[in-house]
Formats: sequence, structure tokens, C-alpha cells
Amino acid sequence: MATLLIVHHTPSPHCQAMFEAVLSGATDPDIEDVRVVRVPALSATASDVLAADGFLLGTPANLGYMSGALKHFFDQVYYPCLDATRGRPFGYWVHGGNDVTGAVRGIESVTTGLGWRRTAEAVTVTGEPDKGDLQRCWELGATVAAGLMG
Repeated sequence: MATLLIVHHTPSPHCQAMFEAVLSGATDPDIEDVRVVRVPALSATASDVLAADGFLLGTPANLGYMSGALKHFFDQVYYPCLDATRGRPFGYWVHGGNDVTGAVRGIESVTTGLGWRRTAEAVTVTGEPDKGDLQRCWELGATVAAGLMG
């Protein structure tokens, strides 16, 4: 059975709504043989990453960058996971008040360094997520999870 690791920082109701939509997609009953593990960014470890076959990452955009929590996650896992996780699939979502450009650039930079393969379009939202945004989050979760099915 494949493992999908969801690493998230959800400090606001908007981030929480997006996380729940991603989780709903990833755990859709039509997706078989994929175990979904959710870990807050400040608690996720290199062991969690090494045990996973794919990743979903979620963060708010804070002061023009990803959250400190997600940055801390990357700082903790980067070198221990660098060679062992190359080529693994991932996707991500970002919520911001008015701009997510720096957060997106940061995530893309780190995941490129890790050699991860983005297998779904990133979901970026500014302001309150609407029904279409939450549907895109659901699709993100489902797409990355379905890609892990054997």
C-alpha cells in the first residue's frame, strides 16, 4: 500500500477549509490502496517523509513567503531526504490575503532542489476560497493520491 503524506500549516479558517477539501479528495472512496497520513508542518519529520511515496503540502503565504512552519519542515527534512526521495510525486496549495508569489517561488525552489516531481497543478487562492477553489483543492488531493494507486 502506498503512503501519501500531507504536511500542512492551517492557522486560519480559509487554510483549514482548503486543507479539508484536499483531504477529502485524497481519501475519496474510489482511491484504493493509498494510506493518507496528515501531519502538521511543525511535527513532520524526515522519518515521515522517508516513509511516504508522495506528498501534499499546504501553507499560508506569510509576509511574502511560505509559513515559518512549512519552512521549518523543509529545513528539517531537506538533507536527510535529499537523495532518498528524488522523483517522488507531490502537489501543494497556498492561501494568501493578497499575494502568494513568494510562497509559490519558495516551495518550487525547495522541491526542485529535493528533486520531487509536481504531478498536479498547484492551487493558489487569495482572499476567501470560493466553491471553485475548494473543488480545485479536492481535485489536487484526488489527483496526487490516485497517482499513487498500484
